[in-house]
Amino acid sequence: MKSGNGEPRILDKKQALAKAESFCVYQERSQKEVRYKLVEWGIRGDELEEILSDLIVNNFLNEERFAKSYASGKFNIKKWGRIKIKQGLKLKGVPDRILQKALYSLDDEDYEQTLRQLAIKKEESLTEKDKIKRKYKLVTYLQGKGFERDLIYEVLKTD
Repeated sequence: MKSGNGEPRILDKKQALAKAESFCVYQERSQKEVRYKLVEWGIRGDELEEILSDLIVNNFLNEERFAKSYASGKFNIKKWGRIKIKQGLKLKGVPDRILQKALYSLDDEDYEQTLRQLAIKKEESLTEKDKIKRKYKLVTYLQGKGFERDLIYEVLKTD
């Protein structure tokens, strides 16, 4: 981050900790995001690790809480499937063990119901007349939303 005069802005440890706390309070963050911000603010090495430790100890930073929040938000708001959510969490640097917990925290009934609703809504908007092309477009759309292929076919069979 640059200040108005074009040179890098360097914060001391106390300022960086306060700013990082505000950054984490505003929205759940992954450790990778906070680490990146601290480096952007000119914090490196042992100071960076100490600030991260303080944030974790004081519960400003919690990887499991972040992962569950991210997963439920992407599912409930953006209607993403588990595959897309998993990719997003990997990009945020969330460990596999925590990532799996977050994915399994999604309710299976809600998950399947959301998939059905997306399929119905998309089916109504398709103008393709050929039945095979129509199904292909529908499956492609649902896979793009991050839903599993076998679950898509299972849902499409029952509808």
